[in-house]
Amino acid sequence: MLIVMNQNATPQEIQAVVATIEANGYTARPIPGGERVSIGILNNKGPIDADAFLGLPGVKEAVPITRPYKLVSRESQMEDTIIHVGDVVIGNGHLTLIAGPCAIESETQAMTIAKLVKQAGAQIFRGGAFKPRTSPYSFQGMGLEGLKRLAKVRETTGLPVVTEVMDDETFDLVEEYADIIQIGTRNMQNFSLLRRAGKARKPVMLKRGMAATIDEWLMAAEYILEGGNSAVILCERGVRTFVNHSRNTLDISAVPVVRKESHLPIIIDPSHAGGRRDQVIPLSRAGVAVGAHGLMVEVHHTPEKALSDGAQSLYPHQFETLCHQVRAIFDSFKEQ
Repeated sequence: MLIVMNQNATPQEIQAVVATIEANGYTARPIPGGERVSIGILNNKGPIDADAFLGLPGVKEAVPITRPYKLVSRESQMEDTIIHVGDVVIGNGHLTLIAGPCAIESETQAMTIAKLVKQAGAQIFRGGAFKPRTSPYSFQGMGLEGLKRLAKVRETTGLPVVTEVMDDETFDLVEEYADIIQIGTRNMQNFSLLRRAGKARKPVMLKRGMAATIDEWLMAAEYILEGGNSAVILCERGVRTFVNHSRNTLDISAVPVVRKESHLPIIIDPSHAGGRRDQVIPLSRAGVAVGAHGLMVEVHHTPEKALSDGAQSLYPHQFETLCHQVRAIFDSFKEQ
């Protein structure tokens, strides 16, 4: 249930509602909005009697929430969540472009790519310091040294950085260095990691699991919001199907569905969806055309020498083309 307060409700009235919710054995989660505060009621095992709250001073209405994901749902928050990362804005009305290599390989590699993608139009730099790989013999990332090189990229270029966290053990370290903490597809339902992300002080990018339904994906995001971190970015990166013409199948339909169901921003990862360089730009155009708030694209200046995912990494000049094309598509919708 969602308790909606009057526009002129006082802090004391809001706190009185919170106290009443907690006195009934539930958890209260205040949700500040543009015009009024709402209070979500969590951890109820069944229906809640609205009469217990409707008579309290400052209460406008009590709204039942039918979705299993309460804080993520538009039933609890109608306004789109907008996330600020430094000077970069992620959310409704903005197209955010994130680019960089799959993995940080050296300081020279990271700095070279960062300068090129920034010049082309990227606003955030991506790069893996810890890499979950199918084979234990594949390059696993540079770890702490990779994080330090990401920090050098931010210091030199001014680009915020996003990188993946693998486990609870390294979460504090990643949170210290990253501006956005990524939870990858293999960890989408790592519930202890999601709970730790709920305590993070940084925005979290949550990738969809390779076989996850949209409901499962949104419920994973609910773990993070329930923990107190409302700055969550959803990332559609393709799901596993029977096809072999691409690495995964990009679920374009997920974007309008998520935008209808949730207030959280959603971006597209066309690189992991296609898995092949020639598919990345067309998938990027499609993602922006259906309303994605941004893209996360892999770019490498020498992809033939990349230690990870070179085949799906764009050359810098291709990323520049992508930026021009998707911004034109985005701008055409803004003009309508």
